[in-house]
This record gives sequence, structure tokens and C-alpha cells, in this order.
Amino acid sequence: MGKRIAIALGGNALGNTPYEQLALVTETAKPIVDLIAQGNEVIIAHGNGPQVGMINLGMATAAEANAIKADMPFPEGGAMSQGYIGYHLQNAIGNELASRGMAKDVATVVTQVLVDEADPAFQHPTKPVGAFYDKETADRIAAEKGYTMVEDAGRGYRQVVPSPKPIDVIEKNTVKALVDNGTVVITVGGGGIPVVRKDGKLYGTPAVIDKDFASAKLAELLDADMLVILTAVEKVAINFGKPDQKGLDDLTAADARKYIEEKQFAPGSMLPKVQAALSFAESKPGRVALITLLEKAADGISGKTGTRVHQ
Repeated sequence: MGKRIAIALGGNALGNTPYEQLALVTETAKPIVDLIAQGNEVIIAHGNGPQVGMINLGMATAAEANAIKADMPFPEGGAMSQGYIGYHLQNAIGNELASRGMAKDVATVVTQVLVDEADPAFQHPTKPVGAFYDKETADRIAAEKGYTMVEDAGRGYRQVVPSPKPIDVIEKNTVKALVDNGTVVITVGGGGIPVVRKDGKLYGTPAVIDKDFASAKLAELLDADMLVILTAVEKVAINFGKPDQKGLDDLTAADARKYIEEKQFAPGSMLPKVQAALSFAESKPGRVALITLLEKAADGISGKTGTRVHQ
């Protein structure tokens, strides 16, 4: 009996240019189609950090040169990245399915994700996006556009935007109908386009939702059996980079909380992955999250490797 599996792919795993991405997704498609061939229903979410940064930089450069009238608002940049990353993924997965004689539809859903306007993250923007600027230019942009600009690791000044928690996936019923019908769905790209609800209407808001949290929320809403968060390491480790580093096969909710409290996981890299895995595992008895490498996903699902997070 196959499982319903939500997969979270990192944006960095997709390359830094459209050409690099097109080559990489051909390889990405193979382990994903392996899971489909085993009878699993697969829903794919993905990051978009490098890609949305590239879109924003291109639009900002064009605006600076007066080639276009305004730079690209953040929700629209996110939507553009969902479209082109989704096209590459559905093309590669569709080709891989066809090469194996498997008749299956693949579709991308441009997805809005509801956030709370009162989320404390809106008062404390932390997510760096877009181009690097010198201090003088950054100060001018901040004055002209009201952006929050901060110095980023000695590389220059960048805009920072809020990273609120996802509450709901607006297109969840559409995604569920497609999955129930046997379609392989690519959705909540880049964590989804963040929207707030005012007077019964949805409005895009300049923010970035962490794609691992959005994937966990989607998996929960679609009643997935498993959330698979793909990253650059085979297993989650404690004492990372130290002589007594230890890879974890199994992580209970209690142990995960203890390690988070001990600051075992780096913010901005492994910490949100463990937190997202924990939130899914605790959302309903029997749910399991897996953190591992893309090429080890099938082995991880069968229990041979990776870190399994559960109640």
C-alpha cells in the first residue's frame, strides 16, 4: 500500500540560473519518480531563495536604469518563481515518467499561503532578500521605499522582510482534488505567496514564508502519511562539526525539543527543518517526518537511512 508523501526540496538544490536549474531538475526527477513508481502519491514543495533573489535583482536593476517604471513587489516575484521553477520540475518529472512508460499527469499550482497580520515576525523582519548595496545606496532605498535594510555578513546591505508562520494554504482543496485524482502536484513554491485577509479579501504581503514550515502545513492539511524534508546531509546531527558529532536515526518529539533548547541546530539551516518536522509529527498520531538527502529519499522512507521524527 503506497503512502501519501509531501516532499520539501531546497531552493539551493535547484541551481542559481535557469540553465543550471534545467540540468539539475533532470536528476532531481529520478528519485521522485522512483517514489511514484513504488505506488506512492507524491506532492512536491520547493524553496526559491536564489531564484526569487535573481528575479528581484533583475527587476531592481531595470528599475534603477529606468528601463521599467517600478521594481517587482515581493508577492509577484514569488509568484513568478513558482511559475518557472514549477515548469522546470513538471517538465523533468513528466519526461522521467514518460521514459518509464508511466502515464501520470504533473501540474504546478500557484499557491497563496495565509499568514496572520499580527504575527510578531512583521515587527522584526529577519529574512534577507534581493541584491547587495553599499551603505549610501541602501540608505537612499530605505528612505525612498520604506524598506528595512541591514548589513549582511560583511557582503553589503540588503533588504530584510518578515518570515511569518503559515496558517492555511488557500488552494488546498484544488491541490487535494488533483492528488486524489492521481496527479503529481508541485505546490507552495518558496513557501507560498504570503497573503493576509482583510474584510474578507486576500492581499499579498511582502514576506517570505519558510518553505519547510509551509510544506509541513500542506502535509498536515492534505492528511499526508509522511513529510520528507530534503537537505544537504543524510542525517540530522548533534554536536555538528565537533569530534563527538553524532548522526541521529530516530528523533522523538521530546528529544527534538531538548536539542532545540540546547541550540544543537543552526538557525536558518537545520533548525527550521527540525521544527517543521516536529510540527508535522505532532499534528496527528502516527505521522512521521524524514530529513535526508534527495538521493537517499527512497531508502529513508523504507527506514534504511535519514532521521525519522515522530511523537
